[in-house]
Amino acid sequence: MIERTLILFKPDAVERGLVGRILQRFEDVGLKIVGMRMVVVDEALAEKHYFDVKERYDLRIFNSLSEYLRAGPVIAVVLQGIDVVKQVRKMVGSTYPDESLPGTIRGDFAHISKLHANENNRRVGNLIHASANPKEAEYEIKLWFKENEMYTYNTVHEVHVL
Repeated sequence: MIERTLILFKPDAVERGLVGRILQRFEDVGLKIVGMRMVVVDEALAEKHYFDVKERYDLRIFNSLSEYLRAGPVIAVVLQGIDVVKQVRKMVGSTYPDESLPGTIRGDFAHISKLHANENNRRVGNLIHASANPKEAEYEIKLWFKENEMYTYNTVHEVHVL
């Protein structure tokens, strides 16, 4: 099933110059970039993005995530492909980098543990956000992009898989 998902390159990915290397991984498996923009996230956008965290967890977790997303520029990308939500989540790895397998984005580029972060009053920098499921992807894409900011085009890869 062809679907779309949102990924966010969080401020630490941008600051560390990893966006190109990570984006290449998605293109290498045939996922298509259909939208991309750089954003300085304000408090209102962070709150809308993490609305579910604010509802499910305590305010401290929400505030930490919001501050992290607002710490510097974020690059928002809409990817399209077959079962893209599931595929991207596998490629990204566990939320906590120390639990991510080698070969995943977080396993290869982010190595802070939740325990270390908590003991040293640091955030768990995990480089990237990926929509958790198709419904969440739909909500997030509409939050971050207008319809006219996404594009339709053919790739060479599509000739071989569609």
